[in-house]
Amino acid sequence: MIVEGLALPEKNRFVSIGGSVERAVKGEYSIDVKAVLTEAWQQTLQSRTSINFGLFFVLVFGMVVSFIASSFFGGIELVIKDPELLQLINIIVTIAVWPFIAGIEMMGVLHAINKPTKVNMVLSFLHRGSWVALCALLTSLLISIGFQLLIIPGVILAVLLSLTIPLVVEKKLTPMQSIILSIKALRFKIVPLLVIYLVLFLSLISLIFPIALLIESSLAPLSIIVFLFGFSYLAPWYYNVKGVLYREVFGIYTDKNTVEGDLVEHSTKDSEHNGSDDTFSA
Repeated sequence: MIVEGLALPEKNRFVSIGGSVERAVKGEYSIDVKAVLTEAWQQTLQSRTSINFGLFFVLVFGMVVSFIASSFFGGIELVIKDPELLQLINIIVTIAVWPFIAGIEMMGVLHAINKPTKVNMVLSFLHRGSWVALCALLTSLLISIGFQLLIIPGVILAVLLSLTIPLVVEKKLTPMQSIILSIKALRFKIVPLLVIYLVLFLSLISLIFPIALLIESSLAPLSIIVFLFGFSYLAPWYYNVKGVLYREVFGIYTDKNTVEGDLVEHSTKDSEHNGSDDTFSA
C-alpha cells in the first residue's frame, strides 16, 4: 500500500525501525502492553528533562496567548462568562500551541529509537505548523462529537486518533490522511491500546486524588508538591509511550549509517526537497 502524499526518504540511505504503514493498515503488528509501558518508563527515567521543559514552555506560551486573546475580547472575566467566547479562545490557543506540542510528541518518537533530545526541539517542526494545527483542531472536533454522543465513542476516538500528529510530522501526511490512516491501523489493537491509556489515566488520577483530599487542609501545599513531582514523570512517560507505540505501529525512518539516526535532519531535508511545508499544499 502506498499512501498518497507520503514522502519517503531515500531507500539507499534510510531504513525504517519498527513497523510500517503497509503492515499497519493490515493489522500486521503486535502491541505488548507491559513491554510498551516498561520501555517507555525506562526512557522516562533516562530522558525526561527535555519533555518537561518543553511542556513548561508550551504552558507559559499558551497562558500568554490566552491572556492576549481574552484581553482583545474584553478580558478574562467576560470570556469566562460567555461560552462562545470561551470556545473561540480555546480554538485560538489550540492553533497557537500545537505546532510546539508537535515537537514534544516527536521527542517521544526520538526516544523510541534511542535518540537524545533537547528542549529547543519544540521549535524544530514549525515548518509543519499549519498542518499540525489543523490536524489538532479536526481530531479535537471528532473527539468532542464522540463525547457528546456517548462517553465510550469519545474514548475510542481519542485512542484511535492518538498518533495523528507524528504522522503529520514524520510521515508528512495531510491531516485527513493521518486521521484516516490512524483509524485504519489502530482499530486492530483497540483493546491493548485502551489498557495502556487506562494505566496512564489511572496514574494521573492517583496524583490528583491527594490534592482533592487535602485541598482544604494544612497539607494542601505538600499534596501539590507531590503532584508536581509525580507529574514530572507521568507527562514524559505519556509521550514516551506514544513514541514507542508509533514506532511499533508505523515505524520510524532513520539514517542507516548511524546507530540511532537523525530524524530532525531527515525532516529538514524533506522540507527542503518538497518546498515549504508551512502551507496547505503539502
